[in-house]
Amino acid sequence: MDVQSYINSGILEEYCLGLLNEEEQAYLIQMSILYPEIKNELIAVERALEQLAESGAIEPGSEVKHRIMNMFGINSSDGSVNAEPFPTIGSNSDYQIWKNNLAHLIPAEPAEGISIEIIRDDERFRQMLVVSNQDIPEEEHGEYLESFLILEGRCECTVGSDIFTLSAGDFLQIPLHVTHDIRILTPHVVAVLQYEFI
Repeated sequence: MDVQSYINSGILEEYCLGLLNEEEQAYLIQMSILYPEIKNELIAVERALEQLAESGAIEPGSEVKHRIMNMFGINSSDGSVNAEPFPTIGSNSDYQIWKNNLAHLIPAEPAEGISIEIIRDDERFRQMLVVSNQDIPEEEHGEYLESFLILEGRCECTVGSDIFTLSAGDFLQIPLHVTHDIRILTPHVVAVLQYEFI
């Protein structure tokens, strides 16, 4: 693969702007895992777009802000996520809002092993609150894209030959048909796990 041509094609910008279909997104994510140059450029594009957005940002009026936040399932009065249905998680998800909204489901003293609480289950997405103090063995999926948002703790996720150390606020999406496992680095980890069915 000609990595520089792929970077110069504009596909990274299209991904950041949400213009790619699911297959193209999955392929780009896989390429960013395989090629550090693509991942680094993707991070640079995301940062550049964030800076561009911040430079032109204005504080909306209260009514406009309220309507926009409601579109994304966020209660503008207290920042909690509306429960029915939960929005999908992604690289821009605010883990603190998720943690606050799910606080009643997070045990003060987690039990041994893994506990799973389904928080959304429909034809397209299944989301679960996972609390674990044990490692997750190697697995691979072809029927759904798996991603997770860490709310508490730290873990190490091996995806193919790449290793990611994740902590609160970090998001990771696993490409299709790639083996992965998770090693818990703290007494426990709390995360939102999401399956996007294809």
